[in-house]
Amino acid sequence: MGRLGPNARGKIPLWGNVEREENGHNTDCPSIELFLLNGNGPYPAMVIAPGGGYARRADHEAYPVARWLNSIGISAIILHYRVAPFKHPIPLLDAKRAIRMVRFHASEWKIDPDHIGILGFSAGGHVAATAGTHFDLGIREDEDHLERVSSRPDVMVLCYPVITMGDHTHEGSRTNLLGESPSLEMIQQLSLELRITKDTPPAFLWHTADDASVDVENSLLFAAELSRHSIPFGLHIFESGRHGLGLAEEHPEAKAWPKLCEAWLRNRGF
Repeated sequence: MGRLGPNARGKIPLWGNVEREENGHNTDCPSIELFLLNGNGPYPAMVIAPGGGYARRADHEAYPVARWLNSIGISAIILHYRVAPFKHPIPLLDAKRAIRMVRFHASEWKIDPDHIGILGFSAGGHVAATAGTHFDLGIREDEDHLERVSSRPDVMVLCYPVITMGDHTHEGSRTNLLGESPSLEMIQQLSLELRITKDTPPAFLWHTADDASVDVENSLLFAAELSRHSIPFGLHIFESGRHGLGLAEEHPEAKAWPKLCEAWLRNRGF
């Protein structure tokens, strides 16, 4: 059913005319890569935002994850969002554009437009959670037909995510995204536990309690606010494990997260 490689299109640019920096981690950005399921569909889909502290994007949190999603019947779209020196709102704009593009091409790509999620790791988790808390439903009169489409993800999957820009933040991610001395207003705008509303999509989160890079408080803060707003969520905290585990196939406890996530997604119609 699923193909385990990108389709023949290669990387698809997100924008026609956009500021580019063709070196290092921003080469060929911003773009998406499609890992679409064969068959009649329509299939659920997930946009993948790999981590890397807003300085790079980690391959082990991209391609293996796309193959895993394909194996459980979900089409996957890897998001190559722009990282430093680009700052907010550039990564958010790239994420919103990717969701719009997948929804716009849903019929052509055999995707269910009502089951499009976003999955992110670490700083990519911040990208995903920003997309889920700063979405819009499209600009009806925009000349660009893509911009008329909703950017709201139907679910978020947040893996050891950076959530807050305040206490317990990941300093490197904050600096790369907001600069050395962000204003209090900007810190609050991008502290995503403060941006949850009744319209925020459901979320699945997992973290390790002793993560030495991104404090587990990030996931706990977000889950607590989801609960306060009566937003459905799943939260799994594993006792121990280093940051950046990805699919965690070698970890005795955290390797359970993909199965837990699959069950949660099934419950949400994915």
